[in-house]
Amino acid sequence: MKDIIGRITERNRLTEYLNSGKSELLVVYGRRRVGKTFLIKQFFHGKFTFYFSGAENANKKQQLFNFTTALNKHSNADYKPVEDWQNAFMQLESYLRNIKTKGRKVVFIDELPWLDNAKSGFLSAFEYFWNTFASSQKDIFLVVCGSATSWITNKIIKNRGGLHNRVTRQILLEPFTLNETEQFLKSKKIVMSRFQILECYMILGGIPYYLEQLERSLGLSQNIDNLFFKKNAVLRDEYEKLYSSLFKSPQKYMQIIEALAQKRKSLTRDEISKFSHISNGGGLTGILEELELCGFISINNNFTTKKKYQLYQLTDFYSLFYLNFVKDKKGTTGDYWSSSTGSSIHNAWAGYSFELLCQTHILQIKKALSIGGVVSYTSGWRSREADNGAQIDLLIDRNDNIINLCEMKYSGKEFVITKSYDENLRNKRGAFIEETGTRKTVHITMLTTYGVKHNEYRNDIQSEVTMDDLFA
Repeated sequence: MKDIIGRITERNRLTEYLNSGKSELLVVYGRRRVGKTFLIKQFFHGKFTFYFSGAENANKKQQLFNFTTALNKHSNADYKPVEDWQNAFMQLESYLRNIKTKGRKVVFIDELPWLDNAKSGFLSAFEYFWNTFASSQKDIFLVVCGSATSWITNKIIKNRGGLHNRVTRQILLEPFTLNETEQFLKSKKIVMSRFQILECYMILGGIPYYLEQLERSLGLSQNIDNLFFKKNAVLRDEYEKLYSSLFKSPQKYMQIIEALAQKRKSLTRDEISKFSHISNGGGLTGILEELELCGFISINNNFTTKKKYQLYQLTDFYSLFYLNFVKDKKGTTGDYWSSSTGSSIHNAWAGYSFELLCQTHILQIKKALSIGGVVSYTSGWRSREADNGAQIDLLIDRNDNIINLCEMKYSGKEFVITKSYDENLRNKRGAFIEETGTRKTVHITMLTTYGVKHNEYRNDIQSEVTMDDLFA
């Protein structure tokens, strides 16, 4: 398990599954560039009994030739190319049966969705291989992987045919946390302050491939210019590829992402339908579920607990940055980001992106508040006065009869609570208590970068969480 940064939970689960003493079909999935293949390869040190990866845009004949080539490499045999997947998996079964050494036989098939092209017969052959052979063996550890999350979900995890309820394990690989991002940058000898790492995360998210593109000889602003705004910038064209790789018909998914990015706030399902111009029918449900599954959006229950008023929020940092600063921005120069720091558009984006960052680090927030052991639920809330009423993006409803009303503020120094902001906070808390009828004590919790400056208006703040806490 050398060279793996973080991923402690995933590594522990892989170890547990590997030692289960029974056949396992493990599905590893997640968004493009999140490090799925890297994790599996590094965890097993390349010691696969069989490893094969689908090739993008290859036809059936090419995929089968590659499969046989991989099989011959691992078996040191001379299997002949076949014309269908049924025979290909029969060859794999023959190879696995003839292995005499004891221990787990780890079979890794990567980029599974690319193998299931039109009339390929791949999926039915895969089902047959697992159901008639691999599942009955105690030593088979079959790992499948793919970035096309909608395909993985619908064709494997939620399969209603031969693979129905046959997946024994699942790992959704999510982006790095801030802590893992800090570890990753240190491993690359990239020196940044935590405030810079915070902004880096708000642009690139915790996506290992994006972070890998940073050059340690450059500052953060110069790196962002290189990645997005210079000629042939590596991440400038990533947006279309990202959604096309995950979803068969990506346009509607992108319309929803762009509606959320434009509004910069949580939206109800009705509002998403309105702003994205997508019919509020059954198809929208599937799109929203898949976007959530991929980690692009989060779905927060409204404090009222009525499902109709669930709040949807964009949580993919790369998409938010791209839509704010790259898409449709003509005439930007190669040093655009370096010269934009401190501008009004930069500050507006940073404020909202910091809110999203806080909401992706709920465990760290609860730890900082010393309530990690208290049963609690997170939600959002919006006043019935939909147009002009108060909205709270993060509430922590605790079983010890306290609710943390969380206010998230990004600043390059201590945040100053002014007289008007203090009045706004008190009005927001009052509206929440009055409209919800809660009898719990409502604490105002400030989530900031460098803390809240002590002045006459700070006294109504019951608790604080700072940037350093988010790195826990």
